[in-house]
Amino acid sequence: MKKTLTIAGKEYGTVWLAPMAGMGDASFRRICKEHGADYLTTEMVSAKALCYGDKKTPSLAAIRDYETPVAIQLFGSEPETMAKAATILLSLSDKSGVYPAAIDVNMGCPMAKVVKCGDGSALMKTPAHAEAIVRAMVAALGDMPVTVKMRIGWDDSSLNVVEMAKRVEDAGAAAICVHARTREEMYTPGIRPEYIRMVKEAVSVPVIGNGDIFSARDAERMVAETGCDGVAVARGALGNPWLFEEIHLGKDFIPPTKKERLTEALRHFELMVLEKGERIAVCESRAAIAYYTKGLDGSAKIRGLMNTAETADGIRRILSDFIEEKLGH
Repeated sequence: MKKTLTIAGKEYGTVWLAPMAGMGDASFRRICKEHGADYLTTEMVSAKALCYGDKKTPSLAAIRDYETPVAIQLFGSEPETMAKAATILLSLSDKSGVYPAAIDVNMGCPMAKVVKCGDGSALMKTPAHAEAIVRAMVAALGDMPVTVKMRIGWDDSSLNVVEMAKRVEDAGAAAICVHARTREEMYTPGIRPEYIRMVKEAVSVPVIGNGDIFSARDAERMVAETGCDGVAVARGALGNPWLFEEIHLGKDFIPPTKKERLTEALRHFELMVLEKGERIAVCESRAAIAYYTKGLDGSAKIRGLMNTAETADGIRRILSDFIEEKLGH
């Protein structure tokens, strides 16, 4: 696959971390970056929450200099609110001195609590309105690129991703990432890459392919079947940040050992403690660590212990003991 792609005159690598609500926090992004992710995206940030001055929301949008290039993803369904929120993000960057590569518009999230408000993939049902959102944001942001992540449609009766892609490109979107499922399909196995190919043939901006990329072979197949300019990895990287290295190295990639997987799980936890504090890290680490241990002998046991752990030292002890136990076999 190609090594670089160009967005708004700047070159980036072609293996991206896609946004993941609840999982793609700063700790996980840092680990993925260290394992070769060329371009990162934050968890989705509520435009309304930013505009209403919610105190917790800016932390979701906070980016660090060591994770650039990174896009901040916004979700919402009101053009004026999305534009205002985007300018708030730039003002936050003015204060921190760290700027995103782009502001990304979420038109792909399938979660019920998001689409019931008309946000996320619900925007696939209103192409003209989706276009208006991008147009308003582009007008408000000046030189800061606006990108879009979308699905191929709401359901099988509305496979309108090509129309949507043309509309957002016309509105000024600098790149488009396509998840090759409808909202109705959620994350069921199997994708429809032919729709990514149709988008690639219909627009001139870079097109990023997303969906079911769990190996280097999957990434190569995505590019071969669609002609996309790059790939965005999501669930495949959970517990397996080495996937970025695998995609870059191909047949030269050496899979991590059990010790390496468990050691990285522990490091991931320590980064979560630094970012979020002990109480939140202990709670949120359970899901993250479960991915690292998936498939290992004793993984059910460690999940059980994790669910009852209440302190950072407890988590450290569980993982350290598990590392020693596995090494003894």
